[in-house]
Amino acid sequence: MHPSSSTTPAVAGAPLYLQHRTLGVKTAAVVIGILLLTLSSYVTIPMVPVPITLQTLVVTLIGALYGWRLAALTVVLWLAAGALGLPVLANGGSGMAKFTGPTAGYLFAFPLAAATVGWLAACGWGGARLARAFGAMLLGTALCLFVGGAWLAYTIGFEKAWLNGVMPFLVGGVLKSLVGAVVLKALSTSSNKVAVA
Repeated sequence: MHPSSSTTPAVAGAPLYLQHRTLGVKTAAVVIGILLLTLSSYVTIPMVPVPITLQTLVVTLIGALYGWRLAALTVVLWLAAGALGLPVLANGGSGMAKFTGPTAGYLFAFPLAAATVGWLAACGWGGARLARAFGAMLLGTALCLFVGGAWLAYTIGFEKAWLNGVMPFLVGGVLKSLVGAVVLKALSTSSNKVAVA
């Protein structure tokens, strides 16, 4: 079935799929998404050159729940707020320097990851099946690590990028992807129960 059909939420397992919602609902979702992304940025484990945060988990969840267009827009607006000086990035960071420094690759990967996971969710890789949801979340996380690691490799060399910008995040990335998949499954199950009722 085509992802844009009216039964998409049930098929895709994305209970908050917002493609056919009103502008007011979409706007509220964007604001909530930006707030969640900001909160996730403050949950950090300090590391050099890239801190560990919950950003990737929230980015991929927003992708799966919002649909690829609205998810990408939400993440882009959050990044724009950070670029304009609002303290919404990791550890309350902000400013254009964040988009040219060590974390730039990860930041630019976030909208792409959100859109990718959103597209996969609309194609049936949402919360309806746990394994598929985990695969979609894992792919989104891997995308962030790949683009972020590639930027680091360009700036500090491949070996340092691997040791400091990719390897420390592998286990955490898998765990966050699993948590995200479980959340999607729980939301999908509860949404289906409501739909049946």
